Amino acid sequence: MTAIETRGLTKRYGEKAAVDRLNLTVERGELFALLGVNGAGKSTAIKMLSCLLRPDGGDALLLGDSISAAPRAVKRRIGVSPQETAVAPNLTVEENLELMAGVCGAGDPRARRRRVLAELGLEGEARRRARVLSGGWQRRLSIAMALVADPEILFLDEPTLGLDVLARRELWEVVRGLKGRTTVVLTTHYLEEAEALADRVGILVEGRLRAVGTPEELKALAGTDRFEDAFVALAAGRGAA
Repeated sequence: MTAIETRGLTKRYGEKAAVDRLNLTVERGELFALLGVNGAGKSTAIKMLSCLLRPDGGDALLLGDSISAAPRAVKRRIGVSPQETAVAPNLTVEENLELMAGVCGAGDPRARRRRVLAELGLEGEARRRARVLSGGWQRRLSIAMALVADPEILFLDEPTLGLDVLARRELWEVVRGLKGRTTVVLTTHYLEEAEALADRVGILVEGRLRAVGTPEELKALAGTDRFEDAFVALAAGRGAA
């Protein structure tokens, strides 16, 4: 079943198209990575799909609901972990989770909090204030807050940005644990992250989808056995139709 289908999705800022007639499908349970250089349109696409920005053209269906005609229905079925973590610094980890569960109307907030604490290995940090957590733990908390309402689609916008290698790899395991049960759309600047985690990868160039496929398919398309080289070639306009 298709989780996300975009149809000519477009967002303009003045004369510039940040996202230009994007046509893309993401299957249910898939982990899909959206790659591109700075300014390629990744975050703008995520903001439209999560109903934070209205498109200037086209539409997208998330589990059958239109982001233009039924944004409230879409929001009830998605979770978002933004590039800048949205944690409340003066609240504890468990207070942040209970607050988010309450905002989302997610049943028993305490039960949801306990489940997500366990799933993301946050039990030991539960009573610490968010402001004293390391960057890696704050990112983990941000993902936990996005998951507390049990979304069917989860958007992770640069979830490991600025983390050291160890913290990044730890967060990879958290994301891997979501595969198959939650549809995940991930944006990242770390090519090894996309190669390690994604079922399929889409490469955006100046707001347009240049290529899409598994990491192996993209390497074959670019005629290389290194994913970084494939990305560079495809982003530069070589090797894809």
